[in-house]
Amino acid sequence: MSDGPGKGEDQEAPPSPATVRKAVVASAMGNAIEWFDFGVFSAGVITSIVGTVFFPPDEGGSATLRSFALIAAAFIARPFGGMFFGPLGDRIGRKRVLAMTIILMSGSTFVIGILPGYATIGIAAPLALLAVRLVQGFSTGGEYGGAATMIAEYAPTEKRGFYGSFLELGTLSGYVAGAALVLGFDVVLSHEAMHSWGWRIPFLIALPLGIVGLYVRTRIEDTPAFQHMEAAGETSKAPLRETLLHAWPMILKLICIVFLLNVADYTLLTFMPSYLTAYLGVPEVRAQLITIGVELAMIAVIIPLGAWSDRIGRKPLLITAAVGFVLLSWPAFAFMQSERALGVAAGYAMIGGMLVLMLAVIGSTFPAMFPTKVRYGAFAIGYNISTSLFGGTCAVLVGWLIKVTGSNYIPAYYLMLAGLVAIGPLLVIPETAGVPIEQAGREDAPKRVGSGASRDG
Repeated sequence: MSDGPGKGEDQEAPPSPATVRKAVVASAMGNAIEWFDFGVFSAGVITSIVGTVFFPPDEGGSATLRSFALIAAAFIARPFGGMFFGPLGDRIGRKRVLAMTIILMSGSTFVIGILPGYATIGIAAPLALLAVRLVQGFSTGGEYGGAATMIAEYAPTEKRGFYGSFLELGTLSGYVAGAALVLGFDVVLSHEAMHSWGWRIPFLIALPLGIVGLYVRTRIEDTPAFQHMEAAGETSKAPLRETLLHAWPMILKLICIVFLLNVADYTLLTFMPSYLTAYLGVPEVRAQLITIGVELAMIAVIIPLGAWSDRIGRKPLLITAAVGFVLLSWPAFAFMQSERALGVAAGYAMIGGMLVLMLAVIGSTFPAMFPTKVRYGAFAIGYNISTSLFGGTCAVLVGWLIKVTGSNYIPAYYLMLAGLVAIGPLLVIPETAGVPIEQAGREDAPKRVGSGASRDG
């Protein structure tokens, strides 16, 4: 018996709550695995170890910056992954593409854990690691847009914000799990054991997680919106061409909004743990505890915020976050300059509080900016171009600017700039709360119809 909507007469019936929950879990798991990798890779002890294991000891630059450069390198491939997987998902379906991306992501993360280091294979070590990171970037280029599209197209209209927030719950949970695992191994293992073999274990765990995620994804049918479009013969034969021809104005708006999202996301989740230790002198364990504590607080509020957006709309939360980054980033980093743990935690929490306002609603906002026919592709292309330009480069650029200028406030200035760039597009995009996903993104899409709107509008 099928979990998803059937054909014919049953096609118009909305999926059951159990099916929606299964689709949400299946989608969020891929995002959790992606950010599990970031949680592991960006932990201060791992960035240092990876930078020394895979590179010659006399290479210029710090070990931490080498690891950040590898993180940035993976983002080169993300737009290509978005342009490949996104339009493919609009042509053959969301489910099939998401099955490919999750196994590629988890498999490539696993491979990092078994790669030999520079001492064993010489210059081939960093080249092999770079190749694996490029595969990761290519696969993640198709993952996020598809996962968000899957949830948005399965969720009831009146609860799209609630269910959409689970996607970023996966982000935060995966990151916390990765960071906490590294912290646990770092505390339990000796320095020698951690540098010899302990650092590999968190990467190896990604493969069984990916297998579980693949199993869950294969147990659901494709989204109702895609099935309706496919049954009507409306799928595009050249989705990439159609996307670039007709969706580019909204893609540009998405790029500007995702600029802020990425600078905030990758500053907080990728750069900040090393920033606290390398630039502010916070002990590694304390920095990890502060990071994990703030992430847990974000996890606690993200679902209620997503549900709240179903009542008040997505734009109020997004605009509040953008204005907040412009006005509060500098004070937040001023708090972090304090030698007291409470001051550091308070500044970190200010950035986390503004970021979670965005994270709670992007999963329900971004897919609804585009029509069903090009939704996956337009979202994936715009999101990954912006992520490649501003997300992957964030840690390297900010770290370099701090080194050149000697100012620890560089991250604050970058966040303020990103907030200014995002405010304009946020003001002009349509409010998507209450608009049925089948009608969202079209020129004739209705205005918001209230929290009681049905799926069929």
